[in-house]
Amino acid sequence: MGTRRGAHIVWDWNGTLLHDIHAVIEATNASFAEIGIESITLERYRELYCVPIPLFYERLMGRLPSESEWRVMDAVFHRHYWARAEACGLTEGAAQLLAGRRADGRTQSLLSLAPHEHLVPIVRRHGIHEHFVRIDGRTDDSHAGKAERMVRHLAALEGVVAAVERVVVIGDAVDDAVAAAHVGARAVLYTGGSHSRRSLEVAGVPVVDSLEEAVLVAEGLAA
Repeated sequence: MGTRRGAHIVWDWNGTLLHDIHAVIEATNASFAEIGIESITLERYRELYCVPIPLFYERLMGRLPSESEWRVMDAVFHRHYWARAEACGLTEGAAQLLAGRRADGRTQSLLSLAPHEHLVPIVRRHGIHEHFVRIDGRTDDSHAGKAERMVRHLAALEGVVAAVERVVVIGDAVDDAVAAAHVGARAVLYTGGSHSRRSLEVAGVPVVDSLEEAVLVAEGLAA
C-alpha cells in the first residue's frame, strides 16, 4: 500500500457498516408473502443466507424460484428495503473507525452488491464518503457474488494499493471471504449482519463481534 504501513481495508456496506439487518428481514418477508412463503426469523435467515440470492431462496423453498417468482420477489424486496433503509443507522463505532483510520493515513474503500445509484447517495447522507478512496456498488443486473467485482475494484485502486497481501476485506457474509480469497487478499467477518457466527466460521477466516475488533484483526493480518 504505497509507502504507508497497515492494511488497506475493503469494507462491505449492508450488514457491516450499515446496520440494516432488520430492514432486510422485513423486506425479505414482504417478498416471501407475495408468493406464499412463510415468514422467516432473523435466526433462520442468518443460518440459511447465501449468495447468489436465488440459492438462498432454494434453501427456503426446496426449489429454485421460477423466473416470474424471482422477478416479483426481487422487485418487492427492493421496494420495501429502500423504503426502510433511510431509517437505518451506521453500525456502532463505524463513523469513528473510518475517520480515525483516514486521519492516521490508512486507506480504505467500499465494495457493495447494493445498486451503485442507491449506494453513493446513502453513503453521502451518512457523511462518511470522504473516508473512502473508492466506492463501488453493483452496476448490472447480475446477482452473482463479489469475486469478479473485487478483481475490478482492486484494479481500479492501482497506485493506492501496492500489494494485495495488505488488503483485508471486512464484511458480514461468507461471500466476502470468498471474494477476498479470489484475489489473494485476507478477510475478517463480522457477526452483526446476515450470517450467524456458526455459518461464518465455515469460511476459515477470523470472525469477530464488533467492527473495532475487525479493524484490529485486519491490521494484524497485514502486519
